[in-house]
Amino acid sequence: MSSVTEDRQPVSGGSVELSIGGMTCASCANRIERKLNKLDGVTATVNYATEKAKVSFPAGLDPQVLVGEVEKAGYTAALPAPPQPADAGPRAAEDDDELRPLRNRLVTSLVLAVPVIAMAMVPALQFTYWQWLSLTLAAPVVVYAGWPFHKAAWTNLRHGAATMDTLVSLGTIAALGWSLWALFLGTAGTPGMTHPFEFTITRGDGSMNIYLEAAAGVTAFILAGRYFEARSKRRAGAALRALLELGAKEVELADGRRVPVERLAVGELFVVRPGEKIATDGVVEEGSSAVDASMLTGESVPVEVRPGDPVTGATVNAGGRLVVRATRVGSDTQLAQMARLVEDAQTGKAQVQRLADRISGVFVPVVIALALGTLGFWLGTGSGAAAAFTAAVAVLIIACPCALGLATPTALLVGTGRGAQLGILIKGPEVLESTRRVDTIVLDKTGTVTEGKMTLVETHVADGEDADEVLRLAGALEHASEHPIAQAVARGAAERVGDLPAPEDFANVEGLGVQGVVDGHAVLVGRPRLLAEWSQHLPVELERRLQAAQAAGRTAVAVGWDGKARAVLVVADVVKPTSAEAVATFRGLGLTPVLLTGDNEAVARQVAAEVGIDEVIAEVLPQDKVDVVKRLQSEGKTVAMVGDGVNDAAALAQADLGLAMGTGTDVAIEASDLTLVRGDLRVAGDAIRLSRRTLATIKGNLFWAFAYNVAALPLAAMGLLNPMIAGAAMAFSSVFVVTNSLRLRGFK
Repeated sequence: MSSVTEDRQPVSGGSVELSIGGMTCASCANRIERKLNKLDGVTATVNYATEKAKVSFPAGLDPQVLVGEVEKAGYTAALPAPPQPADAGPRAAEDDDELRPLRNRLVTSLVLAVPVIAMAMVPALQFTYWQWLSLTLAAPVVVYAGWPFHKAAWTNLRHGAATMDTLVSLGTIAALGWSLWALFLGTAGTPGMTHPFEFTITRGDGSMNIYLEAAAGVTAFILAGRYFEARSKRRAGAALRALLELGAKEVELADGRRVPVERLAVGELFVVRPGEKIATDGVVEEGSSAVDASMLTGESVPVEVRPGDPVTGATVNAGGRLVVRATRVGSDTQLAQMARLVEDAQTGKAQVQRLADRISGVFVPVVIALALGTLGFWLGTGSGAAAAFTAAVAVLIIACPCALGLATPTALLVGTGRGAQLGILIKGPEVLESTRRVDTIVLDKTGTVTEGKMTLVETHVADGEDADEVLRLAGALEHASEHPIAQAVARGAAERVGDLPAPEDFANVEGLGVQGVVDGHAVLVGRPRLLAEWSQHLPVELERRLQAAQAAGRTAVAVGWDGKARAVLVVADVVKPTSAEAVATFRGLGLTPVLLTGDNEAVARQVAAEVGIDEVIAEVLPQDKVDVVKRLQSEGKTVAMVGDGVNDAAALAQADLGLAMGTGTDVAIEASDLTLVRGDLRVAGDAIRLSRRTLATIKGNLFWAFAYNVAALPLAAMGLLNPMIAGAAMAFSSVFVVTNSLRLRGFK
């Protein structure tokens, strides 16, 4: 990523989002953040995962100064490019381009390092000039493939910091440098030299020893880990692209022309047919319909609209034809505002520094001090420069963190693989640290705790009426309507009574219901007002049932025919059968469940009581969901959020741990940290348990990887380290780490 180029757009005083390049860990992000915040009037937050810096700056400050500050810190920065039409294709290709250099380095290192390791560890492969072939293969691995580590180590050195990169760079350069000395100035370059397969601990001057397999092997192993991590990190920006993809692409103007939605201007009239997405935010001018806004608002019942009512872009017209006047277009629409909410939440999310980096910050200075101490000791005892340097360099080589580089990626690969088998997709290592600390779990209602679609739940009939006959006639009429409530009645009727007859003279009565003739009966289904217009008044008992259903937040429709009101049908979004068990599991994991919904208070309270949740937050708008999560976090809680809709995306990104139902929208899935492939809330409990187990495995791996390094350091300091012991220690620690990670395959 280069610094700003000529075609970048100018940015006035206020705020800007910089693209940052060259960060290798969370401490890099902290460093850039501190550097920018030192400027007068500048407030910056830098996100390692999205590689973005959000910067507010005073008027009069040239944004180019911010770019310069980042570059002074040893990283690259670029101002935002001019806006382009939403198109996932080129962006996906751009992601691929950014990963390509890392993939090329990884492939190069694997192809060249495998023969180097094989020749060093298998004496039968050590032909007359094998050591020179090893050098030819290993040098490009250390210099070219390992370049990102050396560059990052140099940047860290300039800032007086040490990370995993410092350790890798130090160890591989020491191993390569020592091998060059032994080959060109020592006796290791002699034709016929072999590394005998022996583990004898004897002192030597090291002139016969080469450590090329350590240098090449470590570089290849750690690059593999970095590549898998980078690939998962690349997906962070996909949430915004998925969100913008939701909008309509084309719109039909009132004069019949179809144009791209970008060409639509405020004040223009456009047509929305049944089943189509509404192109942009506007006000209904003609027609009436039911609009399914559940993906934006989370409200499970469709909203009835008529002339004068506002409608939101990207919601679906479920009923009649509408003519809408555009009131907000482009970046002013509610969908675009939600995209900004998701982006802000992702940028503001605190990134956990890689565990290995935190440990390396202490371990590297200790190793360097030990190497210098070893050098000083052996020179002081008069053992000669060759023996002293042998011991000092051996300390650096044995500290080289092969197993450390494998500790996180292997556990992640096995953990994510096992998760995939169980229907749990884990996005990356940062996710796991969050699961350990989570103490509160916020559950979206619609589609998460409940089914997310209307279902016929109760049938109340007047005295002397047959419930099956009521359902047969009402279901036949509702089957002809596109309204979601009508479809729920039709589905429920078909399940109970089988095939439904075809209605005649079907008519939709605007805002009230439907009427028609079924099997010779003049049938009415809809609001009680529709029946009252035909002098069909509900008996007292049915009236009481209807009011009770409405008081519980459910939707009730009246049914009548041949001059008499016959029944009340109740539809609702029902609770999933596994939700109560899932809530009990969360409590068992030490989590406090909270129900969060855009639906009304009565519905929310009833659902919460059914599944065993005490705390309910209802009637919240999508942007308020983010505020609820922020409020819980400000109270010191670590929050997990489970959701499935577009309206949950920003809250999922804001939460310390976001879990998306795989049955939900792409946006929610992209904005989350964990995806639950099935729509079963119990899987969320499994996901948190698996994540905690994987994190524990990573910590165990890191402990043992360091333990092997620490155990071998005294041997190196005493000058007793031969290449076979170094290679065996490396191999044994790596095998241990991989084996430990494989235990995750048994997770139930």
